Amino acid sequence: MQHDFTIQTRGQGLYEFTHEVQAWVGASGLGNGLLTLFVCHTSCSLLVQESADPDVQRDLRAYFSRLVPPSSDPSMAYLRHTYEGPDDMPGHIKAAMMPVSLSLPVRSGALVLGTWQGIYLFEHRDAPHRRRVAGHLM
Repeated sequence: MQHDFTIQTRGQGLYEFTHEVQAWVGASGLGNGLLTLFVCHTSCSLLVQESADPDVQRDLRAYFSRLVPPSSDPSMAYLRHTYEGPDDMPGHIKAAMMPVSLSLPVRSGALVLGTWQGIYLFEHRDAPHRRRVAGHLM
């Protein structure tokens, strides 16, 4: 089975879509299997991360913003791909550092996730985007 998830972002940050994925997996009728998620863009990532404390998402965003600042930062003056804005090439770099696909087990019709784990799209661009994540369930 295949399904596309659409995540509307409002700029840089982590956007949880665990519930949408779990609802689709639950409705599939599959007992046990494997779910693959793949983000169809080059400036965002997918993560399994803590879903209980929003400070985790804020700290991750702050960490990666310090690690890879905008191309307007003097430390990034070596970048050539800058015509799509100061957040674009840093977005590509972050996406190259983090996963763009996830494989998650399915047991008894449910995702196998830890108590505090959620599925997130990590948006690396400043502007709002509609992001597509392809799901494949077998």
